Amino acid sequence: MATGSISGVPLKGDYAPLPKADWIREQLETWERSGGTDGTTLRDTDMPVVIVVNRGARSGLLHRTPLMRVERDGCYLAVGSKGGAPKDPAWVANLRANPEVEVWDGPARGDYTVRELEPAMSATHGGSRRLPTTRLIPSTSSGASA
Repeated sequence: MATGSISGVPLKGDYAPLPKADWIREQLETWERSGGTDGTTLRDTDMPVVIVVNRGARSGLLHRTPLMRVERDGCYLAVGSKGGAPKDPAWVANLRANPEVEVWDGPARGDYTVRELEPAMSATHGGSRRLPTTRLIPSTSSGASA
């Protein structure tokens, strides 16, 4: 499925093509085919993930980004580690430019507002760089449930 539309509050628009990385594309296809009951862990691990739907900072298209599931009291944390790479993942720029996102947690979906945490509260990776860390807070107009 290369493109499609979603209609939720606040996100409406066309999806960007699925990522070229095979494992990410396969995970998203499995998730979408199952309605969020399969494809909910990172590759062949038991580590849970959520899908964060975010608007591209340059393209304006909607991107589906699997991220580690770190949830507490209905809010999620998103850490831009990119597996230890020296640069931030593209989704970090997307969230900074467009702080309204949708989170898919299994079959549950909800609208969230992104708040970037202060640098002192951000994670570090091997002391080499600060990892951008954001908190995803349920939108007041959302019926989000985690």
